[in-house]
Amino acid sequence: MSTYAIGVDFGTESGRAVLVSLQDGKEIADHVTPYPHGVMDQNLPDGTKLGHEWALQHPQDYLEVLYRSIPAVVSQSGVSIEDIAGIGIDFTACTMLPVDEENTPLCFLDHFRKDPHSWIKLWKHHAAQQHADEINRIAAERGESFLSRYGGKLSSEWMLAKAYQIADEAPQIYEAADRFTEATDWVVSQMTGTLIRNSCTAGYKAAWHKAEGYPASEFFDAVHPRLSNLASEKLRGTVTPLGTKAGGLTHVMAEKTGLPAGLPVAVGNVDAHASVPAVGVVDEGKMVMAMGTSICHMLLGKEEVNVEGICGVVEDGIIPGYFGYEAGQSAVGDIFAWFVRECVPAYLTGEAEKRNMNIHELLSEKAEKLSPGESGLIALDWWNGNRSVLVDTQLSGMILGMTLQTKAEEIYRALLEATAFGTKQIVEAFEQRGVPVDQLYACGGLPQKNPLLMQIYADVTNRKIYVADSVQTPAVGAAMFAAVAAGSDGGGFDSITEAAEAMGKVKPVPYAPDPENVKKYASLFDEYRKLHDYFGREDNVMKNLLQGRANTTTKEPAGGGIIEHKS
Repeated sequence: MSTYAIGVDFGTESGRAVLVSLQDGKEIADHVTPYPHGVMDQNLPDGTKLGHEWALQHPQDYLEVLYRSIPAVVSQSGVSIEDIAGIGIDFTACTMLPVDEENTPLCFLDHFRKDPHSWIKLWKHHAAQQHADEINRIAAERGESFLSRYGGKLSSEWMLAKAYQIADEAPQIYEAADRFTEATDWVVSQMTGTLIRNSCTAGYKAAWHKAEGYPASEFFDAVHPRLSNLASEKLRGTVTPLGTKAGGLTHVMAEKTGLPAGLPVAVGNVDAHASVPAVGVVDEGKMVMAMGTSICHMLLGKEEVNVEGICGVVEDGIIPGYFGYEAGQSAVGDIFAWFVRECVPAYLTGEAEKRNMNIHELLSEKAEKLSPGESGLIALDWWNGNRSVLVDTQLSGMILGMTLQTKAEEIYRALLEATAFGTKQIVEAFEQRGVPVDQLYACGGLPQKNPLLMQIYADVTNRKIYVADSVQTPAVGAAMFAAVAAGSDGGGFDSITEAAEAMGKVKPVPYAPDPENVKKYASLFDEYRKLHDYFGREDNVMKNLLQGRANTTTKEPAGGGIIEHKS
């Protein structure tokens, strides 16, 4: 009987393979492969300059993860490949690319290599904001029903805006693309030889609906005539539920990875969504926060309810039998990393070195001595725009209340608190629409590294927070879906619920809110909400400042074109 599965988690900077026991979810071995090209946000490999807010990646980097990390975990573990039931992957999303009729990325072709639009657009590619704005404007004018399922706005991070940007700014790429595909589906196709779309990315990132399909061609034609074939041709293909077997591992990929040919491969998934069953959540009222550079908030419900600013509600989108809700914050860990990189004074870095401490540990130690509100600071957590509930990438961060006496640890704590306030804003949006949020679950790197942050979240939200008993939660979730793809006859499970019961786990003691801090944070949150609504809904100062910065950026060889649309 097979007793293991492999999950591969494709993140923003690297990919990680994990070999997991199907008996108890124990991680037997793991291996990380950094992407050789990283995030391309300044120029292409040949030096071609990129425009403002671009973020691209190289398809070959993803394959290198499979070629390096999978053999490594098998070798480390000493497990027989015959005891591996299947393999599954998860990915950041929407991370999309155009491919030709042979499923070859256009950036691999010599005549398209210098065109930035031929490359993979990473999830945090925000250069399609004006195209998202146009999609939202026309959808609202036409009364398109799909818009309400996404909180009233589609994001520039998602498939439709990115496809529209290509159609508008690089028609030659749009015409040459046989299909636009999520990176997770493309990688699975490289493993199996068949391109199959998964219901998670199709639903949350491309406005696909289980009953209605994609938005109608008439809508796309109203946005831009060139887009009239987007759904029928460029996004064509079977949309398959999570846990489905996409196919068997090809002989070529088997040779590259050392796994047996024909090994069941699960359809692709989104990294955050794969984490939900990995912490044992398979029913409603429990919000799972995948906390890292950003946060993705996931919640299950029995009904489809329209909630302001959510990233989507998709039937069977996370767990079969439930409507899966997604919301998020575009920057969290990235904000703390920015502060440490750009703003920490030398005397603190020197102290950290002298005490042999990580600078985040030192700042947290000092910040923990402060009580809520003691510094007189409050911040808005929009360093990379606002994903939920405002859905606006043109918003920016802010810190209010600084004086000549303000210390670095006070700013650091204000930034931690700001991200917690952002989560509370999201929780309240759900509850205002009758979708319960009773408990919080946290996974990812941040909950493992920063106890102060988690206590602040518990105090701000006034909820217990259960932390995953794993640092590789998405990969474990991907392995669980691989076991479902294999089925019980193949040594796996017949449902993700069964897999979660056996493999999902959290630490036994949750973070509990401190009643005194809860009161203090309730008052501070009122001030946060005033700033949130003023700068996010009423005033354009942040967008005006952004425009000034964009005008001083190096001229864009790609992007910046005038949007064409039918009058």
